[in-house]
Amino acid sequence: MAPADEARTAGQSGLRERKKRETRVALSQAAIRLCVLHGWADVTIDQIAAEANVSVRTFRNYFASKAEAIAASHLERMLRVADDLLARPAAEPLWDALLHAVLGQFAPPDNSAPHNARWREGVRLMLAEPALAGEIVKANAAAQQELAEAIARRTGTDAERDVHPKLVAAVVAAGSGVAVEHSLRADEPEPLGSVLTRVFEQLAAGLPVP
Repeated sequence: MAPADEARTAGQSGLRERKKRETRVALSQAAIRLCVLHGWADVTIDQIAAEANVSVRTFRNYFASKAEAIAASHLERMLRVADDLLARPAAEPLWDALLHAVLGQFAPPDNSAPHNARWREGVRLMLAEPALAGEIVKANAAAQQELAEAIARRTGTDAERDVHPKLVAAVVAAGSGVAVEHSLRADEPEPLGSVLTRVFEQLAAGLPVP
């Protein structure tokens, strides 16, 4: 195959993968939006597909259940955290780079998601759904693996042989989860970005006793 043909084939393959990823994200976001607004039990796969403007068959090509669709958003967000981490300045301290990467995906300044009491309560109820728990665990495991590989590349370590990148990835995942939970359940609404910043400051300091 000529170099030009190879480049064209690679470009087409990259475009297909990007479109697949966009479809996965659209379906996942549709599932979250509907379940938060209407309740887990009142949302069907047919409704999710319609919300994302695709067929039910297309939904089935990507996900086996609405729980899997919702959990996919967590994995996608952590994949973007890993990408952002690798794009940060090389001289930036690791925990500063991680904070910026996490803030960029968990609490972007242009985030337009609603933060009223109804939305927060809907998110809490959705995350408490037993059917979602197992899928979140699986998504989190995959997310930590991807993040560990990015941390290893940034720190010059080995994600398979060294414990450091795996440990940092696990701590980042746990810290982000704690921040989200705290932000959702706080008596007085608190921006997620502020909570994340406090969490990562404490992690970077070695979790000193208050």
